[in-house]
Order: sequence, then C-alpha cells, then structure tokens
Amino acid sequence: MDHSRTRSIGHGFDVNVRESSGECARNDETLPLLQNRVPYVELNSSRSISIITCVSATTLIGCMLSGMVTIATPQIGADLNLGADKILWPVSMYHLAGGCTLLIAGSLSDVIGCKTVFLAGCFLQIIFSTACGLSRTDDELIAARIFSGLATSLCLPSAVGLITQSFPHGPMRNLAFSFMGGGQPIGFGVGLTLGGILVDTLGWQWGFHFVAIANAIVLILAWYTLPAKPSDMPPLSWNRLLSDIDWVGAFLISSSMLLFSYYLSYANLVITENTSQMVEGANVAMLCASIVLGATFFFWVDFQARRGRPVLVPNVLWQSKRFTSICINVFLIWGAFNAFEQVANFVFQDVQGLSALTSAFMFLPVALSGSVTSIVTGLLLHKVRADYLMYITIALSTFSPLLMAIADPAWSYWTAAFPAVFLNSIGADSLFTTSNLVISSMFPLEMQGLAGGVFNTVSQIGKSMGLAVVALIGNTVTQHSKYEDKKGSEALMAGYRACFWVLFWCYVTSIAVTIFGFHQIGIIGHARKNRV
Repeated sequence: MDHSRTRSIGHGFDVNVRESSGECARNDETLPLLQNRVPYVELNSSRSISIITCVSATTLIGCMLSGMVTIATPQIGADLNLGADKILWPVSMYHLAGGCTLLIAGSLSDVIGCKTVFLAGCFLQIIFSTACGLSRTDDELIAARIFSGLATSLCLPSAVGLITQSFPHGPMRNLAFSFMGGGQPIGFGVGLTLGGILVDTLGWQWGFHFVAIANAIVLILAWYTLPAKPSDMPPLSWNRLLSDIDWVGAFLISSSMLLFSYYLSYANLVITENTSQMVEGANVAMLCASIVLGATFFFWVDFQARRGRPVLVPNVLWQSKRFTSICINVFLIWGAFNAFEQVANFVFQDVQGLSALTSAFMFLPVALSGSVTSIVTGLLLHKVRADYLMYITIALSTFSPLLMAIADPAWSYWTAAFPAVFLNSIGADSLFTTSNLVISSMFPLEMQGLAGGVFNTVSQIGKSMGLAVVALIGNTVTQHSKYEDKKGSEALMAGYRACFWVLFWCYVTSIAVTIFGFHQIGIIGHARKNRV
C-alpha cells in the first residue's frame, strides 16, 4: 500500500513525500516528487552536447585551477614572500569564499535565472583569474583568489539548475551529471600535472592565464547554447529579488560557515606549526560564534516556514533519511578525497624527495579513473540499482588510503602508490553523479539552483574539514613520534600514515551510511513522464 503526505516547506512550495514499498521501491518514486512539473523542450544532439560541455567544463576548469595552485604553492610562496602563516591562504581563501556564498548563489539562480548567473560567474572568473596571474604581492593574490571563489560559487549551483532545467529524468540527465562530476577529479589531476610543468617552465602565473582563456571559451559557448530561463518564470523585479530570497537566513548560515572555515584555515598550518594556536582566545571565540549562528539559522528557518515565508534550506528536508545520508556521504567522501591528494603530495615531496614536476606526474591516474568512472556511472544508472553502484565504488576507494597507510616509502610507485591514486577518485566521482540525481528529485523546479548550492556547500565544507582534521592528527602523531628529528622523513611519515588511517575509516563510515540510508533505493536514473 502507498502512503503519501504533503509537507509545506514555505512560500507556496509543497513537497509530496511518498513512503512506499513493493513496486515503487524499485525506482525513484520513493523520493519526494515535484508537484508542478513543466514539459521539457526537446533538444537535438548538438545542443545537448553543448550544454553538457558548458556545465562540465566549469567544474573541470575550477578543479584544474585548484590542482595547479596546490602543486605550485611552494613556488608561489617563494616568489611572493608568503610566510608560514599565509602559505596556504591562496588555496584556503578560495574555498572559504566559495563555500560561504554557494547557498546565496543558488537562490539567485532560482530568482534571476540559471543562465544569467552562470554567465556572470564565467565572466567574473575571467577577470579575477587574470588578476591572480598579474599579482605582484601576496595581498593582491589572496584578494584576487577570494573574488575568484565568489565567481565560482555563481557557476556551480546554476550549472546544476541548468541540467535539471534542460534534461528530464533519464539517460541524458544521468550523463550530464556524470560528466559534470567527472570534471572534478579529472580537472584536479590535470591541474596537478599542468601546474608541475608550468612551475618549471613558463611560471605559475600562466596557470591563471590559461584558466582565464578557457573560461572565455566557455562563456562564448554558453552565451549561444544554454537555454533561456523558463517562459513561465516570473519576471525579475527588485521586489521579487528582496522577497523571494531568505536574506536573513543566508546571512546567518554564510556567517557561520565563514567563521568556521576561517577557524579551520589555521588547522591547515598545523603540519608545520604548533597546534596550540587552535585554542587561542580569538579562535575559540570565532568557533563559538559560528556554532551560535548555525543554531540560530535552523530556528530562523523554522520560524519562516511557519509564517509561509521563503526559506533557504527547509528543515523538513533533514527529516528525510535519504537526503541526510547523501549529505553525510558527500561530506565524508569529498573530504577524504581532497585530504588524500594533499597528504599523498606531501609523501611524494617531503618523504620521497621528489620534485614538483615528478610528483605531479604521479597523479595522472586520477584523470583516467575519473573519466572512466563518470562514463560508466552515467551508462549504468538507469539500468543498475544505485545502492549497488555506491557500495562497489566506495568500497574500491576504501583501498586507496589503506594502501598508502601500509606502504613503505622505499617501495616502487607501481606497488602501492599507483593503485592508491587510481582508486581514490572513483567513490567521489560516482557519488557526485548519484547524489545529484537524488537531490534534484527532492526539490521543486523553482529551487533547482538552490539544490545545487546545498550539494556543493556540503562538499566544500567536507573538503575543508577533511584537510583540517587529518592535518591536526598528522602533526600530533609526528610531534609524539619516537624519532628525534621531527622534520625528518621518518617522523613525517608516521604522521602521514595516521592521516591515511583516518581517511580509511572515513570511507568505511560512508559505506555504513550508504547501507543505512540507501538500502533498496532502486534505479534512480530511468526516464519518467513529466507531471504537468
């Protein structure tokens, strides 16, 4: 028997939640369905390819830049005289700015239109990527990176909205999300390699110039190929811009994440600095303020929903076991993926003594595994149960930190490091595609941009938290190791091993969450009739 109920989530949006078994349990009819569907416009093959190329290129270029900056950080620090307290700021401030504004950017996409916000993000990326390459001081570079992070936050949720706006449930939407997800590990791997080459040849500045040129190409393609906003979308006005977005909620949650991320930025230094700075008075005050603002946000959302006013993220969504499980998994997997890349890079350079260029080539398998995973996931999602795919892909990635944890630095690259690097991105890439399909089914059409903001916000927080936690643990183990030289390769490797074991248990925990939250989820990527 099918039992359903309708839950109001504020400002006229109703989510129909079905709790069912039997036939419905074998597909995504068990998910909250959207009541007010609009017919999709049929797109020819070339137009579909162009749309998928635009949204995939955005994530690929952004992650490629992250990879280049990661591998070039030592040289950037030397050229711009970045001290130990600022050496990681070009990386951390970028993620900080982007993560704190993703939800606002998602809401803007829903009100202004996904194409408009996407184009604005691409244009600003061109400006600020160029500014990064032209920076001559540390302050100039950090400021340009902050604004570049803001530009990225405009592109990510609007890209998710463009996919759900352009493609109905079925194989094409599956492929669009899989290619968008595949752009992240592929871009990061290519960026690491390209960054290593540029550092030793033209200079790291050309990495930013290359990204600016790539974004210009995407901007031109997007201008001509991306679909306009739906015809039934209300016209933009100042009144709608002010009333249809929960600005108070946006301020509360963004401020909370800003303070929390700023606090975590200090943790990025603990591999080389004293961990006591984490408990300084000012830092503890920021952490407490972040917690208070975050708690206030949930009370505010509940207050707004009771008044029938717009809310940023409806609290009712957290009552869904499936949605909550998605967020926990994204947090764990993307945190583990990002932290693994960073720690593995330290092993290659600090323990094995490899150059930046040689270390960059060590990460080439990331691009291969990411592309293969994205294609296979997209082809199988409408044929194979999603929970089975998640079990298999996450289990494969679990071997990645395990291999590095037990590996001897004297071993050949092909013995442990190669399979570890190859397997690392499989779980993250598959999870990205699967989760986006589930989340896009849980939001009304008018909130698809916000859905992208929620997903990417959780992944950004996971990246920051993952690196902060393993850095803290790694430094603590190194400082308490039996080796006298705490900066020697033996002491450092002891800390790095501890980091890999933490990441291993993150993957194991994710498998348990998947079993709990996605048991018998069924096939989620099949085509389904539009509801008008």
